Amino acid sequence: MYEDRIAIHPAIRHGKPIIRGTRVPLEIILGSLAGGMEIDEIVREYDLQKEDVLAALAYATRLIAGEEISAYAQA
Repeated sequence: MYEDRIAIHPAIRHGKPIIRGTRVPLEIILGSLAGGMEIDEIVREYDLQKEDVLAALAYATRLIAGEEISAYAQA
C-alpha cells in the first residue's frame, strides 16, 4: 500500500523517506500523530491525503517489524 506514496531520494531531505510529490518527511507525520494530532489535522496542515498518513504508518510498522524495506527512487 505505501509503496506508491513514499519516496526515498538522496537529493531530497538527505534521503529520508517522504510522501511522494512533496517534501513532507514521514518523521513529521509520525511525530504529529504521536503528539496527538488527528489524521484530518495532519492532512490539512501538510496538504496531504488521508492515504498518505496511512502509508506513513504502514511504512513505520514494516520498519519496526524488521521486514525488508525497499528504497523508492524518484520523488
